[in-house]
Formats: sequence, C-alpha cells, structure tokens
Amino acid sequence: MQFLKLTLLALCATTLAAQVAPNPVNPNPVTPNPVTFDRLVAADREPQNWLTYSGNFAAHQHSSLNQINASTVGRLQPRWMYQMRTTHKGESTPLVVDGIMYLTRSPNDVIALDAATGRKLWQFDYKLPPKVIVCCGQVNRGLAILGDRLFMSTVDAYVLALDARSGRLLWKTRMANYLEGYGSTSAPIVARDKIIVGMAGGEYGARGFIDAYDTATGKLAWRFYTTAGPGDPNAASWSGDSWKTGGATTWVTGAYDPDLNLVYWGTGNPGPDYNGDVRKGDNLYSDSVVALDVRTGERKWHFQFTPHDVLDYDATETPVLFDAEYRGRQRKLLMHANRNAFFYLLDRETGEFLLARPFAKQTWAKDIDAKGRPVRNPGTTPTEAGVAVWPAATGGTNWFAPSFSPQSKLLYVAARDEGEIFYTATSPYRPGDYFLGGEHKPVRGEFPTGAIRAISPLTGEIVWDHKLLTPPWAGVLSTAGGLVFGGTNEGNFFALDAATGKDLWHFQTGDKIIANPISFGVEGKQYISIISGDVLIVFGLPE
Repeated sequence: MQFLKLTLLALCATTLAAQVAPNPVNPNPVTPNPVTFDRLVAADREPQNWLTYSGNFAAHQHSSLNQINASTVGRLQPRWMYQMRTTHKGESTPLVVDGIMYLTRSPNDVIALDAATGRKLWQFDYKLPPKVIVCCGQVNRGLAILGDRLFMSTVDAYVLALDARSGRLLWKTRMANYLEGYGSTSAPIVARDKIIVGMAGGEYGARGFIDAYDTATGKLAWRFYTTAGPGDPNAASWSGDSWKTGGATTWVTGAYDPDLNLVYWGTGNPGPDYNGDVRKGDNLYSDSVVALDVRTGERKWHFQFTPHDVLDYDATETPVLFDAEYRGRQRKLLMHANRNAFFYLLDRETGEFLLARPFAKQTWAKDIDAKGRPVRNPGTTPTEAGVAVWPAATGGTNWFAPSFSPQSKLLYVAARDEGEIFYTATSPYRPGDYFLGGEHKPVRGEFPTGAIRAISPLTGEIVWDHKLLTPPWAGVLSTAGGLVFGGTNEGNFFALDAATGKDLWHFQTGDKIIANPISFGVEGKQYISIISGDVLIVFGLPE
C-alpha cells in the first residue's frame, strides 16, 4: 500500500513537473505589494514580514515581534499545517510578504500560501533531469524576492526567476554543467540589481565560484572563483593545477552590507577532502569568508579559518554582521561560528582578525595565533589506519542558521559535540564521481550530543548551554519576546529563555526537524513556523 501511495505521488509529481510551469490552483493572480530594494534594506522595520532568507541582510535570523514571549509561549499551539508531499528533505526557509508565504519544496518546486490559513494560492513545479549528482540530498533552502519576482537556484545548476503573482517562469540561466557534479541548493541574496548565488559540488571536484546575475534578464554579471587560479595573487596556494578540481564551494547563503556594498560569503573544503598531498599549500580561498564588491565581484578581502584543510571543515556557515564598540572604538564587525568548532570575530571592513574561541568540542587545534591562523595539534591528519579527531566532518555546527539578538546582544548557535575517525586514501578525479581522498567513520563507543549555546560576540565566552540529546541539524531563531526557538532530530520543537537557556515550551512534531524557524505576523497576530519532515507547521496563540 505504501509503495502504491509513493508511486502515485511520483506519477503526479512527474505529470505536473513536465510543464515547468505554475499549477493553476488559483486562476486569479496574487497581487502582493512590490518588494523594493529599499524595503529589503529596511527589513527590520517590517517585523510582520520575513523578506530575506535570514530575515535581514545582516543575517540576524531574529524577529522583533514580541506577542509570543516568556509569559505567553506556554499557550503556543499549531494554527495550520501544510503537507508538502515530498520524499526529499525539508530544509527550506520561507519568505513572508504582506500576508503571503513563499516556500520551496525540495527539490525545486515553489508554493505560494495564504500565511494566515495555509491555503494554496499557486504552485510552480520544476522538472529535473533523470540523473542529478548531489552529495547530500536533492534539497533547496529558499528564495529571494525583488519587485514582483522570486529567485531560486536549482540542484541541476540553474538560476530561475518567477512571477511572484502567479508562479510563471520568467527566465532561466544555466550556472554550470550538472553532469560534472555542479549544483545549487542555497537561497540567493538580492543586492541592488543583482542576484548573488552560490553553488555546490565540492565532493565531486567542482571548482567553486560565486555568481551575480542581472535580476531583470538573468544575464551573468560577474563570477568570482573561490579556488585561486592563474592570474590570482594567491594562485601559489595550490600546487600544480590542483585548483582546477579544488572545491571551495559556496553552498550556504551569505550576508550583505548595503552601505559598504560588500557581500560576505563562506566557502567550503578543498578537494579532495581528506588527502592534502595532491594539493599542497593553504588552498585559498577554501574554508574562508570572502568579501566581494557587489558591482564588480572584486575581492576586497578574505580570511581563511582552516588553511590546507584535510578534515572537511567547510566555512560555508552564514556570517552574521553587527556594529559595536570593540577595543575602544566603534567597528563594523562580522562573527562566524565555524564548522571547525571555533567562534571568530572579524572587522568586516578590512577582514582583520580580532578573536577566536572554541564553542564545541575540538581536538584538532592547540590554539589560534594572533593573526587568526590555527596551531594544529600533532596526530590529527588523516592516515590509512585512521585517526580520531573532534569535531566530526559534520562540524561543531553546520549549514543551519545561527541567530543574533539585538536585545540580548548574544549569538545563539546550534552546536554539535561529536568526533570521527578520519582515513586518507588515493582518489583519482573523474568528472561526476566522488573525489574525497578518504573517508570518515564514527568513534566506537562515543555517544554524540548537541546543545544550543549562547555566545558573547565581543569575548567569545559561552554565556549559557542548553543540552540536546543528539547533535542538531536545525537552525535557531531569536525574538524580541526574549525567546530562542530550535528543533531536534527527535522532532522536538522548543522555546528557550534567551537570557538563561531555560526550557519554556516544547511540542513534539512527530518527525525530524532539519530546517530554520521563522516568525511573521498577519493582521496583528504573531506566528512561528518550522518544517518537520515534509510538513510545514505554523504555531500561534489561541484566539
């Protein structure tokens, strides 16, 4: 019976997807107010909306709504649910614009819903080719919006523009050849008249890049390669021609400072992952954050967290921007809770390293020196026999969102305390095949755990620690109601006190939570949403 159900669902999906067009659920087009660039810059002034992947360009993942707070959260209950009916992972973060929710359904469908009721307004179904090469599931994490257009990247390496009123396809531009392992799973960022988007494929020897496309036409405006090849001043950081298959992919959404007109994007591990002998050198710009001029794509600065990485410590985690006084003067700052288990603070105008402190269990580094370069512990490089290192390849944290609260002035991170045995091996490059140079396995007898941790950005100190049974795969959301929301692999959706980490409320959703929560408002009522399994659940206070 289950097989029949899945087969029927697959047939229905194929029939719809073949059109590569909207499903006319509502024959009348939806007419939301156009989302101007000025609205995106001032997104914090519209707390009822969620206008970008991270809530604002600074990637705060924070809501200034406070109707749901420590006094009322105990009465929180599901208000509506939307069954997405997909067998793929649900990692999407919705957008909410003037009462309309725009949601991606993996791999690359887009659905518009009435944000107050969950009623479907329109649906766009995208047909993938029969063989798509992705390492970690055919997923999509979200959209960007500008004017009356939605933008999405696809796992077969295209960028699309849709009419936000109807779901009609407006343009489609190829990023790269998906048969060589290229794809894209992250939400784009709108930066003035450009869409900035990253890509995936580091496990297949792809050469990483960050692209900018014209929002009106889909034409490529510029491309910045994240492996330094000939003509780049850091080309010598790769031995021979290893830069050609060097990875450093850009598969998580970055952040943007419209005043400086710089986009900040994290980059992934060098390839092959676990064998550095074939790519001697620091391997720039892998495991880094790069600051790029939005007009030209020119690199203004970079900072590398893990030079010559052999442990798969991607630095693709979303950088978070804020301004504060530091060491006696006001600065524009960037914080980064890194997969290598260290928290970093940088000056985002210059890239100057300011501090680093561990926030999760780690054994690979003895220290971070005064310039921000790690001092590695001996015996932590993969061998044929295997070596145990913390954190695991999945990191002290991963792609899911951290959150910064302007009220508490704390960064909240879903942390993972887990080690692995790392092995090295020979791995020849073949287009479209895994290019790992080794593998990793669990540490026998270890019971990995996780936590939500609150970090003081100016010191790196852990202020509080809320333990979780297993390492999390869900992001966090802070609110002006003094709450931090998160989710677990066991399906527990919860709210913590933002000041202390005390558990205030929880709800068992019935399936794994591997997405980011958001908050929005409709007609004066605040809501919290999260995806559990393939179901979007929207919570609110009782009438």
